[in-house]
Amino acid sequence: MPSLDRRRFLRDAAATTALVSAGGLATGTVTPAHAAPSTAAAAPTARRKGAVSFRWWGTAGWRVDIGDRTVLVDPFLSRIDTGLFTGPFRTDTKLTVRTDVIDPRVDKATTVLVTHTHWDHFMDVPYIAKRTGARVFGTLTAYHLGLAYGLPSSQLSAVKGGEVLDFGDHSIEVVGSLHSRNPSYSVAFPGVRVSQPAQPATIADLPEGDTLGYLLRVESGPSVYFTGASDVAERNLTGLSPDVAMVAMQNATTTGDYLPRLLAGLDYPKVVVPVHYDNFETELQNPPPVAPTDRTRLNEMIAAVRRISPRSRVLVPEYETAYHF
Repeated sequence: MPSLDRRRFLRDAAATTALVSAGGLATGTVTPAHAAPSTAAAAPTARRKGAVSFRWWGTAGWRVDIGDRTVLVDPFLSRIDTGLFTGPFRTDTKLTVRTDVIDPRVDKATTVLVTHTHWDHFMDVPYIAKRTGARVFGTLTAYHLGLAYGLPSSQLSAVKGGEVLDFGDHSIEVVGSLHSRNPSYSVAFPGVRVSQPAQPATIADLPEGDTLGYLLRVESGPSVYFTGASDVAERNLTGLSPDVAMVAMQNATTTGDYLPRLLAGLDYPKVVVPVHYDNFETELQNPPPVAPTDRTRLNEMIAAVRRISPRSRVLVPEYETAYHF
């Protein structure tokens, strides 16, 4: 594909008007000029070649439609209740894929990108891959877990960072990254899978398995960086310079200078989109539910982005809304 100018201004800047007031979250719901809510069960519409839209599915999950192709990032739609937001957190929660929620939203997919293999990022991926025939890209752990679910090796691609994958009208660069730490400086369900395990049964059977980021470059369109967790190996970001960054919100302060290092490493993107700020164990309904402590963190994140990168717009997304950058 032709080389893209990573530093170009976004064509549809009006679509990325900040959705927050100077003091924090806006009190009302604001929709960018070029954003239109989607209907979950709506039939696919014809798209011109090169058209691209981004729809947030909560957590770090995205549906990206590029012409007649669909790229999914960390698609987690089942949103099962583990007690994480209400307590106590149940590590033995059964993995229950909600096909009634997935099927109306996933009519097709060509590519699935997995940042890491915790349940809220990977749990629905095997079902979606079987349903659509999409190729799954992820760590070696994601590869072996895919085999455990019965996916053929021909549908799984293990990546580790540094790969640039050419799909014609778009490319995907894989970036080595890190998972965030909790207040005890630990990672939930640490570990990797270096061989095929038994099929996972509970959320504890899905370890972090190393973490990746992905840079999507669309021909004659935007370049967008996707994170799945709130830590960063900033030396791996050199030269990426995306137009847009989907940035996971921190839930602890144990990772030092997370936003300054991330935003500087990405050359201060023109648009910053907070993700992983919602209560992802509830239904996909707008406005996205946000726990009180997470709302405070989100406001603090917005203020920090504005302070660190004052030329960046901050777009706080709503579920299943088509954004055009």
